[in-house]
Amino acid sequence: MQRRERQLGHLIATAVIWLAMTLQAGAATLIRDADLEHALSELARPVLQAAGLSPNTVRVLIIQDDTMNAFIVDNSHIFIHSGLLLRMKTAAMLQSVIAHEAAHIANGHMARRAQNLQRANTISGLGVALAAAAAVASGRGDAAAGLGLGVRGSAQRIFMSHTRAEESAADSDGLRYMERAGLDTQGFSDVLNIFRGQEMLSQGRQDPYARTHPLSRDRLRAVEAYIQARRGEVKPDPDAAYWFARIDGKLSAFLRAPRWTLDRLDRSGTADIALMREAVAWHRTPDPARAIAAADRLVAMRPNDPFAHDLRGQILLESRQFPAAVAAYRKAADLAPRDALIQAGYGRALLAAGQPKAALGPLTAARDRDFRNAAMLRDLAVAYAKTGQEGMAALVTAERFALQGRLPDALIHANRAVGLLPRGSAPFNRAQDVVFAAEAAAKQRR
Repeated sequence: MQRRERQLGHLIATAVIWLAMTLQAGAATLIRDADLEHALSELARPVLQAAGLSPNTVRVLIIQDDTMNAFIVDNSHIFIHSGLLLRMKTAAMLQSVIAHEAAHIANGHMARRAQNLQRANTISGLGVALAAAAAVASGRGDAAAGLGLGVRGSAQRIFMSHTRAEESAADSDGLRYMERAGLDTQGFSDVLNIFRGQEMLSQGRQDPYARTHPLSRDRLRAVEAYIQARRGEVKPDPDAAYWFARIDGKLSAFLRAPRWTLDRLDRSGTADIALMREAVAWHRTPDPARAIAAADRLVAMRPNDPFAHDLRGQILLESRQFPAAVAAYRKAADLAPRDALIQAGYGRALLAAGQPKAALGPLTAARDRDFRNAAMLRDLAVAYAKTGQEGMAALVTAERFALQGRLPDALIHANRAVGLLPRGSAPFNRAQDVVFAAEAAAKQRR
């Protein structure tokens, strides 16, 4: 029974994270891109180390949402809205947001909300957490209502809002982390100034950040006083500037109109980022020939950059040039064998090229390293089905539905998997875990 409870707790925690990633109720999605996530990890590493956190266990992820917000739902993930990222001008601004959220983690500010979830009776707490993540991140009360919580304000109070004391502590500790890492603390003030005046707006007009991170003139003054009193000379870090320009360049190329990007290629910072943006813009136009030509020039300029090959593979795959896409992704996977998103892309290309058996290798490798990728789980289920492994296809489908919070659908597929998989095997036990969680959820609803 204890083993089952631990597994159920793991599933609940995972589902909370997954909902924050997909935010289906709020019509927002997580942007999963190997290049962007690597660049974010490069910028986050010195900050997380200064906070005493492991860069290998805390990930920074982007939610596609035009509003401005950043938040945590557990001790392993920092979420930043694309709307906030695209308002930033420097690497220090992004690093200051990471530092602030890292301080919430290091100071244990999630512990109170975790205790609230534990008191919420296991699976019933799942509904609270899922509703809170959807409602607060999307800014929509109906997202909370759809999962039974009721109103957005309740979601904020129960799960994600920080007190003024927590915000003050996160500011002061975040500034210390920036200082300790040798980063420009002015980025902290620059970010807060984006939100200046938000506290004067009605709640419905505020950006989500202002609703979950209490903002006040005193808070702004305290941050600015700290910076003026302690700010020393900070040498510009060209690597940090490069990774920030790469994030800004690729993100804007995917989210803004292609013509907007093409008209601003000369503002990309470096020639390789300009080629990357050009390839994305022509791909979204769509103009496959020009997109592939730009991607070819990019990999010629950076032949050992796995993310250049990854982008080329994506463009070829979505242009239905499957053999060429397989070759591009194979090169990317060779250069970055431990990158789960690149492995998932390689598997998807093999599947599209009619090679489901070959696709199983990279797809299972991707699942082993990051099982919260819905597209990868869907592809893996298809690969299992096409190779005659119906039990495994049912299991992976059940896990995908469970992670999305679709527990009734998960139960159907998990029961099918239990009937098809060898009794006592590791996959059989995984299927039983989903059955246990889904049945517990059904009991709570009665």
